[in-house]
Amino acid sequence: MNNSIAQRIADFLKHYEPFLYLDSEAIYLIATQVKVLYLEKNQILFQINDKTHDSFYVVNTGEIGLNITSDSDDVLIDKCDDGDIIGLRPFFAKDNYLMTAKAREESILYAIPIEVFKPYVSQNQEVLNFLLESFASNTRNPHNTENKGKLISENVIYDDQSTEIQYYQPIKYTKKPITSKANHIIKDIAQKMVDHKIGSIIVEKSNIPIGIITDKDLRSKIATGLFPIEVEAKQIMSSPVITVAENLSIAEAQIMMLKYNVGHLCVTVDGTFHSEIKGIISEHDIVVAQANNPGVLIKQCKRATNSKDLRIIREKLTDLIQQSLDKNIPINHLCSITGEINTAISKRAIELAIEKIGTPPPTRFSWMAMGSQGRKEQLLMTDQDNFLLFEDVPDKDYDKVKSYFLQLAERVTKTLNKIGYEYCPANMMASNPQWCKSLTDWKKQFNLWINAPGDNGILMCSIFFDYDLVYGDEFLVEKLTQNIFDNTHKNELFYAYLGTDAIKSPPPLGFFKQFIVENDGENKDSFDIKARALMPMIDAGRLLALNKELRNVNNTYLRFKKLAEIEPQNEDLYLACADAFLAILTFRTKEGLQNGNSGRYLNLKELSKLDKVKLKNTFSPIQGIQELIKTRFQLTYFT
Repeated sequence: MNNSIAQRIADFLKHYEPFLYLDSEAIYLIATQVKVLYLEKNQILFQINDKTHDSFYVVNTGEIGLNITSDSDDVLIDKCDDGDIIGLRPFFAKDNYLMTAKAREESILYAIPIEVFKPYVSQNQEVLNFLLESFASNTRNPHNTENKGKLISENVIYDDQSTEIQYYQPIKYTKKPITSKANHIIKDIAQKMVDHKIGSIIVEKSNIPIGIITDKDLRSKIATGLFPIEVEAKQIMSSPVITVAENLSIAEAQIMMLKYNVGHLCVTVDGTFHSEIKGIISEHDIVVAQANNPGVLIKQCKRATNSKDLRIIREKLTDLIQQSLDKNIPINHLCSITGEINTAISKRAIELAIEKIGTPPPTRFSWMAMGSQGRKEQLLMTDQDNFLLFEDVPDKDYDKVKSYFLQLAERVTKTLNKIGYEYCPANMMASNPQWCKSLTDWKKQFNLWINAPGDNGILMCSIFFDYDLVYGDEFLVEKLTQNIFDNTHKNELFYAYLGTDAIKSPPPLGFFKQFIVENDGENKDSFDIKARALMPMIDAGRLLALNKELRNVNNTYLRFKKLAEIEPQNEDLYLACADAFLAILTFRTKEGLQNGNSGRYLNLKELSKLDKVKLKNTFSPIQGIQELIKTRFQLTYFT
């Protein structure tokens, strides 16, 4: 017979995240362990520096305020009401609370034991993602009539600006972590973890990571009796280890953990699990590193209900980019984070479009970003380039299916335009019937471009070969990618055409080392940094990445870094190209932010002498990489 109180609690919880991701039986079992708390107005639930509780809390009725101390004053940063979660810190950190939670009116809360809820977190990625995002950011404020729907923290002006871009700073990690061997006994490993007060231990062979054992493994595999405590590490370790390079930003670390559903990242010399261990990053490191987290933008994307909400998010992202550049945050970190937020904005635009249509997609599909967004280099509000790929369907259904996706694409591109991403002047968008096709039709299209290149085919290759999945089915994308590599493999004619296109713009300096500028038009005497400096780097990186069949590496900087790894004889040149590309991109981004445009044309008169020297220095790698391309693809003879 059901407990009536537990049933009432379960009936309440099932309407709110993250409980709505669980089935009714699980919610009821959780509800049987819940304690009901009553707080009078101004009563404190916990204070700054209090030890963390063994429960987190869900507001049933009333209102709880969250405060921090700034310049000796209490600053309200959030209000929580029905269904909001409070006190998630015990999930992710062992240290004390960083906020004070106080009832702003009579309130009833449900206290949910951490240990009761943890198994549902480990078994359900949606639950974990929600908790991480909630912990990293603030909830919406439904009570602020003047700023309805906004975050409290958006309405508070902080005197201390040192944390505003902390999200992009490289994360500090534990160097020389404690390790073990694959044949070591779990009992000894557990004792070592206790002795060193750590929550994980890396299993290594010749200082190469081959696995990891965490508190979670000990709980789920040893404490449950699944394995005896005398087994060797290799029997319960998680493998492979998720590895990263050092200088990872806080945001990138959090995204990696969310992506792979792990709580630890192993830092290695080159970021792969084939190189030596340098350190380890834990969720606790992320928690410690961030007081306020711009990951709130991702959360806002998920909650946006219209294009106006998304436009505000994109404008705030522009502010973050400007602040980051002002504080010399590495632009490669900035590209990575901006790329994720741009993707989240586009993804939400697609979800809203599907909701407005009212019927689900008739078959699997993939929405693909191209160009700068596909390369995760879209720091400025440039025009949109995208295409849509849908699963093969019977001929009799083709027109109907395509009609649905064209309707969807029309809504999405319209929303993106309202956000600030202008329509592509050449109409290279999924709303164009030419760029909305089945997998088979797209294969035919790419095969035509590759095997009968010509000028138009090469132009399309330079745009469509830099694509990134925004929303939908990854399997379809893999099929298309494999088809591309099958057709480009040892295709000398294709590489000759693509190579010739990649070197069409020589280094932009005249005989006397002066900048080559525009001779006429509205941009007369300006330097076209996109056509004369950025595109030669992008085209070269794309060509060489295709030739080496590099998969899932679309970003120009990362392409050159990867090429440096696999071609040590050309390492210096590739690394110089990587650095030069970032410098050129920085020049363009600053120009665009300053003038509110694409940043394509630089007014050289506004550059300092030092900046002119820096810009000229980036042109030397262009010459070097173009010489390499000429030699590798024998373009002297082809042209």
